[in-house]
Amino acid sequence: MSDSIKLSFAKFPAAPAGIVVLLAAEGVTLGAAAESFLVPAGDLLTRAAAAERFEGKSGSALDLLAPAGLAVQRLIVAGVGKAAELKAFDWLKLGGSVMGRLPSAAKDVAVVLALPGIEVSADAAAEFALGMRLRAYSFDRYKTKKKPDEQAAKPKVTLFVADEAAAKRAWKKREGVGEGVVLARDLVNEPANVLTPPEFADRTEALKKVGVDVEVLGEKELRKLGMRALLGVGQGSEQESRVVVMRWNGSKSDDAPVAFIGKGVVFDTGGISIKQAAGMEDMKGDMAGAACVVGLMHALASRKAKVNAVGLIGIVENMPDGNAQRPGDIVTSMSGQTIEIINTDAEGRLVLGDVLWYAKERFKPRFMVDLATLTGAIMVALGTEHAGLFSNDDLLSTRLAEAGLATGEKVWRMPLSPEYDKLVDSKFADMKNTGGRFGGSITAAQFLQRFVGEVPWAHLDIAGVGMSSPSTDFNRSWGSGWGVRLLDHMVAEHYED
Repeated sequence: MSDSIKLSFAKFPAAPAGIVVLLAAEGVTLGAAAESFLVPAGDLLTRAAAAERFEGKSGSALDLLAPAGLAVQRLIVAGVGKAAELKAFDWLKLGGSVMGRLPSAAKDVAVVLALPGIEVSADAAAEFALGMRLRAYSFDRYKTKKKPDEQAAKPKVTLFVADEAAAKRAWKKREGVGEGVVLARDLVNEPANVLTPPEFADRTEALKKVGVDVEVLGEKELRKLGMRALLGVGQGSEQESRVVVMRWNGSKSDDAPVAFIGKGVVFDTGGISIKQAAGMEDMKGDMAGAACVVGLMHALASRKAKVNAVGLIGIVENMPDGNAQRPGDIVTSMSGQTIEIINTDAEGRLVLGDVLWYAKERFKPRFMVDLATLTGAIMVALGTEHAGLFSNDDLLSTRLAEAGLATGEKVWRMPLSPEYDKLVDSKFADMKNTGGRFGGSITAAQFLQRFVGEVPWAHLDIAGVGMSSPSTDFNRSWGSGWGVRLLDHMVAEHYED
């Protein structure tokens, strides 16, 4: 992970200095370690809280400069609400919120993780640290001139905990997940003139450092496999298309893997069915699904997940060249099914169809989950708070929904049925790549379902959450890295040995 902050753990009761952060529950009640630290200040906190009407409610904070009686530069007291009700995701948000309250010039920061009436667990401390790391992320590699606050030194943050060794062990697992989120954010934030399909494929080679096997398929191999639906999308670009296969083997060699498939359209002009100019620059993020899969594979390998997992991404660029695919063309997918192209801007499903089929046939997985910034229709339906979930399997859907609630990366199940399926039938081919104006996200999922057979499968339409989504306590990045924590959590809870 990038060194946006330097983070370490220490055991109570070391003496903090610089900027000190304490946690306060409702009623401005503190843990024993925090109370001990404040003894030299007398009733300073009580008086300051009364003056500012600070009550320790969740999301609130009290900020005191050069507090009397304490040899520190600044004291920040962060409210947590009802301490006994804090869950893992609350600790993540709290860490992000605290990071956001630190001044840009902060150098040495001490956070006392203590609350009244409860023991702050090692896992809670690790989630807090992850929230800080994710909030500290920024993508500024192309800025040649930075404002003074952007040039500040990276702060050294020490988290004071009751059990230092346990917190370090918990953080070692969370750190790899955080690295996966950062990797996904970096990929989504990159401009398309830098992150071409070949460059994207080349960057996945870095996963070998954490034990992931990486196989890159070029156009010669893809033609031999018969991936003509995927290749049709990229044929208008000067950049060659790629499919990358990433494998992490953390379980028995004969165990069927879990499979994750990502849409990797590095830039989507819409092709011949070209998009309007306004907002087209955002289409550099049309590969957020593929970015998530790469980040997830890093996370699983980094924490040595006891599971066999395979990640596959189809990487293309959709451009309106003289060689580009036309509306009315008919292509034959790897599955042998034929597809009439109605709209060249409905390209992601063509990429995913071939890669889903390939994953099913080659790896015989326990389940498949695909992620794609697939339709604007899902944003009309769900906004930017939930991803759309479509599935042929109730158990997989339930597990994804539960993981969404636990991580804050929420999903909402949408319908699939034969009635919708009829909308993608074609007069001239086995199917067409759009189903008309109504139910656009549903007909896209119905299209994908034709390539999964009987394998338990879920499709996550992440158009509203994968890029340009609302800021949160732990994310201020345009590319959110959405899905890495969700899928890592689901695997950890249900699919590891």
